[in-house]
Amino acid sequence: MKNYLDIALIITSVAMIASIIMQSKGTGIGGLSNVDTGGVFMARRGVEKTLFVITIILAVIFFILTLADVYVSSQ
Repeated sequence: MKNYLDIALIITSVAMIASIIMQSKGTGIGGLSNVDTGGVFMARRGVEKTLFVITIILAVIFFILTLADVYVSSQ
């Protein structure tokens, strides 16, 4: 059981890292310019919103799997 949880944690963490990296599309080298976008709110639409929701779901799954892994390890 512990091996399955470990594999699920690895897969979930890699997927969550990928989804977070895909969200930070505007903070690459172009973020080095002197343009101040600090007070501007941009609504998430389409793929951005879907990716945002997927990231939240993956974070919740990761948290639950971590709790389950700790519980199984203590048994």
